[in-house]
Amino acid sequence: MRNLKLLHSLHCSGWQGLGKPQCLTVRTETGTVLVGSDLGITELDPHTEQVLRKVSLVEEAFLPEDGTGCIVGIEDLPDQESVCVAIAAGDVLLYNLNSNQLECVGSVDSGLTGMSWSPDQELLVLTTGQETIIMMTKDFDPVTEVGIHQDDFGEGKFITVGWGKKETQFHGTEGKEAARRKPAEIQPAFPWDDRRSRVTWREDGQLFAISAICPVTGSRKLRIWNKECVLQSTSESVNGLEQALCWKPSGNLIASIQRKLNKHNVVFFERNGLLHGEFSLPFDKDQVKVNEILWNSDSTVLAVWLKDLRSADERIKDVQQSTYVQLWTVENYHWYLKQTLHFGCDQTGQIVSLKWDPESPFRLHVLCSGWLYLSFNWHWTTDRSTGEDSSDLANVAVIDGDKVLVTPFRQTVVPPPMCAYQLQLPCAVNQVIFSSDPQRSNDIAVLTADSQISVYQAGDGGNQESAAKIGAIGGSGSKIRITTPKLVKTYRIKFEEGVTESLNPLKLRMITWVKENTFLALCQGPRTSQSVVCQLVTSSEEFQEEEIRIRSPVTVDGHVINLCHSQKTHTVALELSSGQILRYHWGLCISNQTPTGSSEPCVKQWKSTTGCLIQFPQPCIETALCTVDGEEMVLGLTERSRFFINDLEIASNTTSFVVCDEFLLFTTHSHICRCLNLRTTSLKALSHLTSSDYQPNDETVRRVERGSRIVTVVPQDTKLLLQMPRGNLEVVHHRALVLAQVRKYLDRLKYKEAFECMRKLRINLNLIHDHNPKVFLENLENFVKQVDSINYINLFLTELKEEDVTKTMYPHLPSSSTSAPEIGTKVNTVCDALRTTMERINPHKYSLSILTCHVRKRNPELETALQKVHELRADPPSDPEAVGAEEALKYLLFLVDVNELYDYAVGTYDFDLVMMVAEKSQKDPKEYLPFLNSLKKMETNYQRYSIDKYLKRYKKALSHLSKCAHSNHMSFLDTQKTLFIRHKSRLAVVREIKEKELEGFLDEEVADGPDSDLYSEASSLRSASGMGSKYSHSNSRISARSSKNRRKAERKRHSLKEGSLLEDVALLEALREIIWTVDKLTDEVHRLLKVLVLFGYDILASELQHSLEDALRVVEKSIPDIWQTDLKKAAACPVLGPDSTANSITASFQQPKNGGIPQQDEIFVPPKLNKNVQWKLNIL
Repeated sequence: MRNLKLLHSLHCSGWQGLGKPQCLTVRTETGTVLVGSDLGITELDPHTEQVLRKVSLVEEAFLPEDGTGCIVGIEDLPDQESVCVAIAAGDVLLYNLNSNQLECVGSVDSGLTGMSWSPDQELLVLTTGQETIIMMTKDFDPVTEVGIHQDDFGEGKFITVGWGKKETQFHGTEGKEAARRKPAEIQPAFPWDDRRSRVTWREDGQLFAISAICPVTGSRKLRIWNKECVLQSTSESVNGLEQALCWKPSGNLIASIQRKLNKHNVVFFERNGLLHGEFSLPFDKDQVKVNEILWNSDSTVLAVWLKDLRSADERIKDVQQSTYVQLWTVENYHWYLKQTLHFGCDQTGQIVSLKWDPESPFRLHVLCSGWLYLSFNWHWTTDRSTGEDSSDLANVAVIDGDKVLVTPFRQTVVPPPMCAYQLQLPCAVNQVIFSSDPQRSNDIAVLTADSQISVYQAGDGGNQESAAKIGAIGGSGSKIRITTPKLVKTYRIKFEEGVTESLNPLKLRMITWVKENTFLALCQGPRTSQSVVCQLVTSSEEFQEEEIRIRSPVTVDGHVINLCHSQKTHTVALELSSGQILRYHWGLCISNQTPTGSSEPCVKQWKSTTGCLIQFPQPCIETALCTVDGEEMVLGLTERSRFFINDLEIASNTTSFVVCDEFLLFTTHSHICRCLNLRTTSLKALSHLTSSDYQPNDETVRRVERGSRIVTVVPQDTKLLLQMPRGNLEVVHHRALVLAQVRKYLDRLKYKEAFECMRKLRINLNLIHDHNPKVFLENLENFVKQVDSINYINLFLTELKEEDVTKTMYPHLPSSSTSAPEIGTKVNTVCDALRTTMERINPHKYSLSILTCHVRKRNPELETALQKVHELRADPPSDPEAVGAEEALKYLLFLVDVNELYDYAVGTYDFDLVMMVAEKSQKDPKEYLPFLNSLKKMETNYQRYSIDKYLKRYKKALSHLSKCAHSNHMSFLDTQKTLFIRHKSRLAVVREIKEKELEGFLDEEVADGPDSDLYSEASSLRSASGMGSKYSHSNSRISARSSKNRRKAERKRHSLKEGSLLEDVALLEALREIIWTVDKLTDEVHRLLKVLVLFGYDILASELQHSLEDALRVVEKSIPDIWQTDLKKAAACPVLGPDSTANSITASFQQPKNGGIPQQDEIFVPPKLNKNVQWKLNIL
């Protein structure tokens, strides 16, 4: 999206050479021009406008005196310090520029029609009048001579694989008619063809091409030869092929001209002679003829030299036709007409020779018939609007013939060659100028080839002018509304009397729109070594076609090659070809500039604040103004990629740059784009850019694609437009631009814009707080109301972290506040403050965000969050903006791991809440239901103790244990004590019943028997032995069963059921178990007493100690009453008697002595209390 900018032009007309000029060549060592004429050779110095030498060829009889002679070729030979001249009569002359000796190095009797040296000047090709090629060395030794017209195709002849005749082959979309169609008849060359052979070399000197008239058909045909003069290929027959021919230096394309029935094309041939691409010239049929086409040395610009075939007014006879030079470039496979030079129809302005400079790729030399010499120095530029506020649309204009293609990149991005809209002009465009007025930066002025300036004012979208046409976007079906400008006025530039502008196209260059009715422009001064800075002022008279008058010309010694203007300070800087910088003073016309003591404009040398003159070390092709350290400075970029600020080099590999607002952006050959804030960057820091490596978190550096160039920057936005080498566009958001825009939003409290920008461009949201914590916390309500999105607020909360991003990720924040919260409190502070704000505004609407505040704290308040969810479930709000418990719980599960949330739910001791969380999780009910059921069965304090212990919350567990242990132990001791007394009383009753039964039995049967004492003293043992015989057979079977069944049988044997046979034994066993349990409590109670005293529960500890002491006292006093002395003796007697059988006695002796339950002899032995344990605390 670049145009060609005219840096400098020379116009030499005050000199006269020998005869009439015919051709020219350039001496690269001296910068002079050698012109061949019908009488001799003339050397001109364009800078001094002096004729350095004249060499007459008439005196040596090489040219006739009547002026009918013709020089068909002239070439400067730097290695030989000579110039070679070929004359149509057949002589080849060599003139030594040092010794001034003229020598004829060869002659051809048939005459010469052309001469062409190879690019390395090692070989010379001559075309003769006999249609032959003579090849010679640089020493003019003949190599070979062959005929131009050959019957053979050449060494690169295509191979036929024998696919049959054309009639039987497939012809694609052309159909079967193509097989029967007769080949078109080749028409002979046009009458205006000069019928001379044209020779062009490939850049490497290995091949050359010749276009010549075929003697059979009379049409032109192209042949390609190698440097040994061996034919390689012959072009296909092309109808309407013209004389112009040029080989593209970088590539294998050969450009020529073809005239078709309805258009005039530039066509391209490959080295095998086949056509490969074309584009049309903007002329009607039979309107112009093309004399020559020429590629510049880097193959970026194609110059086309044209001449009218008929005059503009056909009624006037004997009027010369106009001549033109067009400059074409290609990008994205589209050919753009960038410049059109009109030389008019005056006889003295007719072009006789056109040549690109061999060293400077964008310098074009033009020689006219009236000894008028012109040179034009072009270079690439991007025409963009220069506004710095949001009203500027970031317009970029591209010249394409008589159209200006405009795209406002603030509204849309349209890749070239398409555009948003185009402006149609009456003739070809040479320059596009955007207004420097900040309020009118979208206005456009267009300079056309007829020296008129058309002014377009930015419209309101309702413009229906035919001059503006909607392009690829913005039509009726597009969502984007493109506002097209409207044509306001067209001004004709009024030159001085007697000056014919057609003789000097583009007399005015670098036109700059500085005010509403004023332009600045450059032109050549009275001498070629001078330049003039003038003002173009529009007239106020109301005419249909108004004039622009040239005012206040200021003559400058030297060639001014650049002009730049600052819309803020209205400063104008001029750069001379030597690199020196000048300042243009407006006089009294602009009040905010330093007065010069004169009311007239003037030019003075640019000085720094220290008084030093400013001069670039090398001349720059692109300049701009900026302010660094409070001083206005000049930026410059050279052809060799060196980048200067004043006389200081800040980069040596820069490819493009732009100044937008306070930012300087430039790209480099190392594929990075730097963005520097000139308000915060010092000149010293800029001087260290070449030697310093950027840091990983350096926001000023961004990697870009290889070969990227800056197109424009959208003001007050983050868009940076880059163009790739292949022509496509890429929009990037440079981190420095993004952060600067975000900081502006935050400083203006535009939280919504800042949030959306940061979210879209992946900037850490902590910057919203860290940029200025105090201001943010004071404007939380404004933040919540502006963002007004639950998801956005939640996103902000989830990204919160204790890190200060202004010191880590985005360290360059000189204006940020330092009143940040202490380390470790930022997240808690923001969450608490934001939660309070949202609860005050609308707690139901922001319920999810409030939950996020609880969860995101350093110590997550998950219990509080779960409780709020439980409240939503128990009491659903009626607010339509509120969320339900299910959605809130689902959101919590999104924030927190389900296992962690389940544990926190268990920690609330609310089993309904636990079930609600568990149901939303992926847990197996078989996993959590038994656990919850077991907890539900526990006493409250002990239940909480168990939960805290499960969650490893030992402090809480200990607290609950201190509560549950006292109450449990007290109740346990009371229970055991009560149970002990009950069992003791029941045992006494059972024993009394047994004794009565025994007494009755003895009275009836064995009152006086020898064993009566035994039965009276061991009644219980008797009962036990009797039951043993009852279960003897069963026990023998049970031994083979499982231990579970064996324990079940033992429980049935010793039953506490009143009236059971062994009730007294079961009571003894139960009493013994109670005594052991109470005795074992001493250790546990001792530890518990110490904990209770430690936590200050002295009263509870005292009560517990007295309760255990009382229980032990009761147990100790009851042992002698329960276990009597005679009972132990009876237990040792064998189970014998009248009721015993042989089986029972045998079974009693076979019983295992160590069973699963206490043996019978152990039951009747009184237990002993452990009195060695000192469990009581003396302080209680």
